[in-house]
Amino acid sequence: MYDKYFEKLPKAEKFEVTSTNVKDGEPFKTAQLSAILGIEGANDTSPQLSWFGAPKNTKSYAITIYDMDAPTGSGFWHWAVANISANINEIEEGAGDDMGSGLPTGSLQIPNDARAPRYIGAAPAQGSGIHRYLIVVHALDVEDIGIAADATPAFLGMHIAGHILGRAILTATATL
Repeated sequence: MYDKYFEKLPKAEKFEVTSTNVKDGEPFKTAQLSAILGIEGANDTSPQLSWFGAPKNTKSYAITIYDMDAPTGSGFWHWAVANISANINEIEEGAGDDMGSGLPTGSLQIPNDARAPRYIGAAPAQGSGIHRYLIVVHALDVEDIGIAADATPAFLGMHIAGHILGRAILTATATL
């Protein structure tokens, strides 16, 4: 479905990602929306994710959540985590809090586009229509992606492109 979005990136094997919070193509639940950005009743709670079928040579994973429809000219990165050990295949709901307390040891949670090293929920601008959020688990050929803790998600993406083996995609939506 999003082959055009990834067409300029290196080809990667497909594998599967699922979630107890997110159904592919459906709206985020209120917990995954952003209280930080002013949505009443929201929680900025990162979704639970499980993945399977990654390429055999996978040495680590990265997770990114990106709003491709944000009216910024460059989208909006909501979450970026790297250096997830290859023996991990699940992240619990809420793992992306301020401390990354639910992330596996050794994981690196870098600042999102609000410059906070945490998950920040969806918060589409009023009247901007339906936004699509690409939730991607990237299977990589290195244990450590080699970026600093204050890197940007776009910089992480450049490094992912050089080490990608597989890509699992789940899409959520939101509108206000």
